[in-house]
Amino acid sequence: MEVLRAFVTVIEVGGFTQAGEILGRSQPAVSLQIKRLESMLGKGLIIRNGQSLALTDSGKFLFDYAKRILSLNDEAVSHFTSNNVSGRIHLGIPSEFATALLPKILSRFTQTYPNVALEVTSDLSRNLISPAAKRNYNLVLALHNDPRDAGDNLINEDELVWVTSANHDSHLQTTLPMIAAPEGCIYRARATARLTQAELPWKIIYTIPDLTGIRAAIEGGLGVTALARSTVPDNLKIIRPSDKFPKLGKIGISLNVLKNENLEAVSRLSEYLRASLATY
Repeated sequence: MEVLRAFVTVIEVGGFTQAGEILGRSQPAVSLQIKRLESMLGKGLIIRNGQSLALTDSGKFLFDYAKRILSLNDEAVSHFTSNNVSGRIHLGIPSEFATALLPKILSRFTQTYPNVALEVTSDLSRNLISPAAKRNYNLVLALHNDPRDAGDNLINEDELVWVTSANHDSHLQTTLPMIAAPEGCIYRARATARLTQAELPWKIIYTIPDLTGIRAAIEGGLGVTALARSTVPDNLKIIRPSDKFPKLGKIGISLNVLKNENLEAVSRLSEYLRASLATY
């Protein structure tokens, strides 16, 4: 686990020195751990290109497995110490991610830490990270139009994609019918801006604040929308970029600790979300 954690950390932070600072080890010690892992597997994993790092094919293959292994390991270890963790946490989560994340990730946390009372509120990211949010939330998961805006709180990036029904052809209409969350939604702003820049005709025909409603409208063939790739339901179709559907680019995902009440419980949920979202 130690060498896998060193490997994942080096790649995620982009350097041996930075990884050493996080892991509490010297840069040479981290390098030795990577060499040990490469020796164990009999494969090279990392290529140094001056100041930058790149993964070999073997490294790319291992990276996803390593993150999943570490996540399961940390979850298993936390199980044996979870009974001593208690308290109430108010978590803010973006409306765009709530439907996809809550069942898959947060349900496992509540099973692992049954003595933690978890209150979850979904809202637009701009509301979750407003000055008033510091009084209302312990933890906030937020989306950022530019990943760099998340600063040190950035935990992942995701690609925005165009999505339509697999059984309807609304995406072929001359004036693109769009289904979107209300004004203030990053997805809506990005999609409409790209279409306007490309001088493509579009209109909002349906506005609804949650992914469940958006998905139902898409399934019914009412129009198209923009979603983060990791949250696209299996029964919907991702549209490849083209002249009519310009690339939408990436968004940043941050995790922000706002109030440290019930510090141990907040720390555990923060670690859990970071580990889970790193492989999401």
